[in-house]
Amino acid sequence: MPTGRLEKWQILLTEFYIVYVTHTVKKAQALADHLAENPVDDEWQPLSTYFPDEEVNSVEAISEDTNAWKMFFDGVVNAKGVGIGAILISLTCQHYPATARLLFLYTNNTAEYEACIMGMNMEIDQDVKELLIMGDSDQIIRQAQGERETRDVKLIPYRQYVEDLSKRFKSIEFRYTPCCHNELADALATLASILPYPGNAHIDPLEIQIPERHGYCNTVEAEPNIQPWYHDIKRFLKTKEYPEHTSGDQKRTIRRHASGFFLSGDVLYKRTPDLNLLRCVDAKKTGKIMYEVHARVCGPHMNEYVLAKKILRGGYYWMTMEKDCFRKLLPEGALYLGDIEGNDPETAINADAVKRYYV
Repeated sequence: MPTGRLEKWQILLTEFYIVYVTHTVKKAQALADHLAENPVDDEWQPLSTYFPDEEVNSVEAISEDTNAWKMFFDGVVNAKGVGIGAILISLTCQHYPATARLLFLYTNNTAEYEACIMGMNMEIDQDVKELLIMGDSDQIIRQAQGERETRDVKLIPYRQYVEDLSKRFKSIEFRYTPCCHNELADALATLASILPYPGNAHIDPLEIQIPERHGYCNTVEAEPNIQPWYHDIKRFLKTKEYPEHTSGDQKRTIRRHASGFFLSGDVLYKRTPDLNLLRCVDAKKTGKIMYEVHARVCGPHMNEYVLAKKILRGGYYWMTMEKDCFRKLLPEGALYLGDIEGNDPETAINADAVKRYYV
């Protein structure tokens, strides 16, 4: 909206039905006029331009099938520091990770170069002759390939040193890889950037575990001729005694577990978040309970998850309930509820509780 003197002129021009309109910049027209005034002749040469993101929308499918060693590198700069990471992959798919934290002046590009140089030095120590280097920094890869000029004075020494290291390999190739294919090197660099400086302390290598079941599934195995799994908890609630030769951590674990149980006479119950009580049973009774709930007394033959939930609703509990339901540890013989009832309060099964939920 025009203001000041332009507003005054607009008011005066309204008498003659003239409306003021601000003039817009015509970039396209200016470029067309420039090309029309300067036609191309025989001495025309392309301009040496420098556009780092000129190929940002390009997609290049590159196969990683090669007989050479592979190296992934990445550098991470954040508010907590800068970290670099490199992954070496041998011909037998053996992974050799390496990470470091930089304690000098740095930029994003210098961190990428530092990660690349660290990985190349590791390959030289391994006496590798053929190497395939992959990173998610398009500028560093293009400069290493010689397709892009290095004009930053801070990067020129790095570029020259990478060339010197490349001469020590029989064959070397630089390839660009998307960030989604460089996640492991990025994770190592991020870990190094956020960890506090350890000084001379040693950090053991990370071990990646592959669990086969949920974390809340306890793995207490039943062994013959021993006390039930809740024996130590029951004795602690009854007499406040610990097993012999137990350490301080083991005693603390027993106290922590015992807080979730309730002892009524000789029967141990498991407390639930909704203040209900589940009767704890030993390994001798678990198979019978699973069989009765799953197949007998109008059992619907439900899946493993529902079977564990039905047993909990029936009022029973043991530590390996869900794992046993998946393994279907049922007794060899088919028993009725009347067969598993007993007069002993320690081993008796409450058949009415099961019938109440499954009939």
